[in-house]
Amino acid sequence: MMFNYNNSGMYPPQNQGFGQMPYQQQIPKRTEIIHVNGENGAQALQMMPNSQALLLDDTAPIVWLAQTDGAGYKTITPYSIAPYQPEPEITTKELDERIRKLEEAMNNAKSNASGTKKHANKQQSESD
Repeated sequence: MMFNYNNSGMYPPQNQGFGQMPYQQQIPKRTEIIHVNGENGAQALQMMPNSQALLLDDTAPIVWLAQTDGAGYKTITPYSIAPYQPEPEITTKELDERIRKLEEAMNNAKSNASGTKKHANKQQSESD
């Protein structure tokens, strides 16, 4: 790396790209979680016109979307939240058990259906 020296110290070389500021610093956006107590707390939050915010309700599993229009009129919309829980993986043992139960149920249904037919045929022949 080449450095330019002057009276005040050492400086890294400047970026010579077209339209770029030398060594622009990325300023991170400020993020925060706004906590409120219920709908009244969400309504009470003061907001600038044409803005929006997500508000975490401390009294219920709700997130409020608060939005203001150009005149500063606020609308709030509640959304339910719950912790994410991934579905458990199904093992081949569990699949085998499910298939076995289905096969048993199908066999039972077939035997019940054939038994009902025999019983109905027997009753009809007796009535003749």
